[in-house]
Amino acid sequence: MAPVIELVDIARYYQMGDERIAALDGVSFAVNTGEMVAIVGSSGSGKSTLLNILGCLDTPSSGQYRLDGTDVQDLSDDDRARARNRKIGFVFQSFQLLHRASAQKNVALPLVYSGIPARERNTRAAKALERVGLAARMGHKPFQLSGGQRQRTAIARALVTQPSLLLCDEPTGNLDSATSEDIMALFHQLHAEGNTILIVTHEPKIAARCPRAIRIADGKIVADGPGAEVKGAA
Repeated sequence: MAPVIELVDIARYYQMGDERIAALDGVSFAVNTGEMVAIVGSSGSGKSTLLNILGCLDTPSSGQYRLDGTDVQDLSDDDRARARNRKIGFVFQSFQLLHRASAQKNVALPLVYSGIPARERNTRAAKALERVGLAARMGHKPFQLSGGQRQRTAIARALVTQPSLLLCDEPTGNLDSATSEDIMALFHQLHAEGNTILIVTHEPKIAARCPRAIRIADGKIVADGPGAEVKGAA
């Protein structure tokens, strides 16, 4: 079985006047089906550039990125957008929920773009909310939910399309310590159910909670191993 993610010698350069800046420089790793992996690094390490490439929002300057066995850089813009929408469920630090829509409507939104009929959308959204412990909050709007409940809603929205990968960008960044622990416990539950999860974070404590962590610095991978060991890598 092909890895969900496979990167081979990925580089991403930006031109700043006469100077070429390497945001990523020779990054190679794979993530297999069912893995839970943290990408950890400080500001300016290259992890945001890596996130954009993994999420099919940007393309590398060189190297190869395969998503579910497909060479992403060979796809047209439209095909890359379709791959992103079908294969990746995004979870953001800022939740990115529609303020005037209920939790159920927010979760169902990705299915609208897929042309799924309304009745099926509502059923699948309800099941996704139940899966993250929010069955009793389906009719609530974001302002009626706590920060942790808003993030759980966002996770349900990411799950509703049954993606190959959950790609999480600083998912605990706007949460207090106790709520962060609750969200990480939910990720562990989803991981135990067989979901492939990649968490991009600057927090060593979050990386330490993952079975595997990859530390990036100056656009290069400097450590790759159990999260509890990688967190202190320089």
